[in-house]
Amino acid sequence: MRLAVPGLPGVLTLLGTAMLLSAFAVLIIAGLWGAVKITVRSVLDYCSSKQRAQRRLWFVQARQEQVTRLFYFKARQIKYFNELSRKRLLKLNNRKHIRSLSKAIDKDLLSIKTKLPGSTYQQLQQDHARYRNRQDIDGLLTLQQKISALFSA
Repeated sequence: MRLAVPGLPGVLTLLGTAMLLSAFAVLIIAGLWGAVKITVRSVLDYCSSKQRAQRRLWFVQARQEQVTRLFYFKARQIKYFNELSRKRLLKLNNRKHIRSLSKAIDKDLLSIKTKLPGSTYQQLQQDHARYRNRQDIDGLLTLQQKISALFSA
């Protein structure tokens, strides 16, 4: 009984609890300190000249790729509009030539009207009207050659 200390288990329990709580506190403080340290290191690394140069390089590369894509699409757009313009001008030019060819055929038909039978003349006029309305330049050229052959015969 002399060796038994009546308050020892209570004191040891308090001491153990205090040590456990202090260990948890040290663990939490170490974790917070590590997080702060990592955050500060990340911010300093982000602001370093090496990282700034790397970000600038990435920006310039992205801008260059954007300009390359833009150039490609602008070139395609210009080609497209040029092709539309070319087709429109070609269509207008064809109409102009068809009109002048039609006038020449009219003159030729009038000049050989008296030399041809009425049915042949009428057939040639119908062919002429049909080709002109269809805007068929090949048909008009063939008709003109036919009239020239009749004219020279």
